Amino acid sequence: MMQNVVEVEPGHPAAEGRLAVGPTYRSAFARDGFPPPVSGLESCYDIFRMAVENYPNNRMLGHRDIVDGKAGEYVWKTYKEVFDIANKIGNSIRSCGITKGGRCGIYGANCPEWIITMEACNAHGIYCVPLYDTLGAGAVEFILCHAEVEIAFVEEKKTYLLLKTLPKSSEFLKTIVSFGKVTEEQKEEVSKYGVSIYSWDEFISLAGDQEFDLPVKEKTDTCTIMYTSGTTGDPKGVLISNASIICLIAGVDRLLNCVNEEVRCSNILRLQAKISSGGFVKSTLFNLAYKYKQFRMMRGAKHNEAAAICDKVVFSKVKEGLGGRVRVILSGAAPLATHVEEYLRVVTCAHVIQGYGLTETCAGSFVSLPNQMSMIGTVGPPVPNIDVRLESVPEMGYDALARTARGEICIRGETLFSGYYKRDDLTKEVLVDGWFHTGDIGEWQSDGSMKIIDRKKNIFKLSQGEYVAVENLENIYGLVSAIDSIWIYGNSFESFLVAVINPNKDALESWAAANGIDGDFEALCQNPKAKEYIIGELSRIGKEKKLKGFEFIKDVHLEPVPFDMDRDLITPTYKKKRPQLLKYYQGVIDNMYRNAK
Repeated sequence: MMQNVVEVEPGHPAAEGRLAVGPTYRSAFARDGFPPPVSGLESCYDIFRMAVENYPNNRMLGHRDIVDGKAGEYVWKTYKEVFDIANKIGNSIRSCGITKGGRCGIYGANCPEWIITMEACNAHGIYCVPLYDTLGAGAVEFILCHAEVEIAFVEEKKTYLLLKTLPKSSEFLKTIVSFGKVTEEQKEEVSKYGVSIYSWDEFISLAGDQEFDLPVKEKTDTCTIMYTSGTTGDPKGVLISNASIICLIAGVDRLLNCVNEEVRCSNILRLQAKISSGGFVKSTLFNLAYKYKQFRMMRGAKHNEAAAICDKVVFSKVKEGLGGRVRVILSGAAPLATHVEEYLRVVTCAHVIQGYGLTETCAGSFVSLPNQMSMIGTVGPPVPNIDVRLESVPEMGYDALARTARGEICIRGETLFSGYYKRDDLTKEVLVDGWFHTGDIGEWQSDGSMKIIDRKKNIFKLSQGEYVAVENLENIYGLVSAIDSIWIYGNSFESFLVAVINPNKDALESWAAANGIDGDFEALCQNPKAKEYIIGELSRIGKEKKLKGFEFIKDVHLEPVPFDMDRDLITPTYKKKRPQLLKYYQGVIDNMYRNAK
């Protein structure tokens, strides 16, 4: 019997062309049923409207003006002030002839205008289509055309990228609104294609005194078309309904009430450098305090009770570095390394929890629980508004009915997306009998938490016929503290694996200093002895985890520049783009195979 989850359906073995599936589980917080939607919430607009009604004078959106390269004090708008501006923006959008079901693109970094535009869209039932700040012009053009976007709001410095999509996007796009200013040259340029462009201030007053009635909005209505970046091919438009978001809110509300914690997010400072620079005595005191508090927490003590004196004398400085009031740090997108998660749980005087979800599941589907150190390295149990089961993947050796259940994570519930826009074929591939197949391989833990161990499609065969589950290996080798990121490569023409590695700068420089090796970080990455050191660390963890001989890495290339989006090597959520990595490092790969033979 697993803790923190309850079984609601039994599993069944493979039969009649069906794969074996494990039991269906849901959060123990939903033992008596999923939480009902919050009363009065029928659409995403209602979330905003109710907040304005209840807290009109509370701060909602703030920004900091940058003057001479320095950020000033926060300037705030209340809920009522945001509501009034969103109302004007909504009327101006309607005055352009866009009605319920129309598409509005928003392109740029997070800012108050982004949120205001989204709320205006929600009010009038217009589909919000985010154009991620991290996407290149090619993807932006694809989304504008594929979603048939009629009006696009854009960050001032991104305007030139949006204009590059003309004339192709002008088949549907007729209005552009800059969050900042617009030049006369830009107005002349877009007019050639029958497009109008306005500054934010101009657009606010475009409707004048016109007031448009808000349309009736249903739970089943689409709220947004959220395009996933994807590791291959064109982005897919994920249709998310009002019902999905309302259901998610109900589940999160139940979860927070059950654990009695209020989630607030924070940026994490890399803290080790400050500790090391504090001198021997302070560093020693810190390390002793860390080991004592870690010991107590591992044995079940709550983080705020494990070492109160250590918190007050030592870790209070870390807490102040985070602002002094952070209670919960929630990590999503890419997983935290296990040693980083443990470290932050001890020193930040806050709950550090990991979550997991996909765009298709309306974000969070699993989240680890406060004060549960056993959940380090996992994404926790499911949130209390979904059902979860594992499906066997026999070609990869994963059995959902084994004592240690492993398989593809499948999710069922109202938070699921409605389908991929204009791609029924892809929808049918991943949505089967109400179950969404995530493509991620999970392993149930005894405490009811889920551990992500692999990716279903990232499997290849070596020349001797052995199959390699590459993401599982990357997760294992990623435990080496001397590396920040690793991309492992192999193919059916070679008998062994090679890898491109981003070493940890501090770890590599510390190793070099201890071994009398000179050179900056870039030079160290080219040093053969550094390569030997890293390969040795990989071999050590491989032996510790009892990897098979063909799963050991025979050669590595140390890359000082982290894998990044600028070179199209990772997605905005830090997933590796393997075809692009191979193309970029093809010469390096060829050399490693050539030299290792």
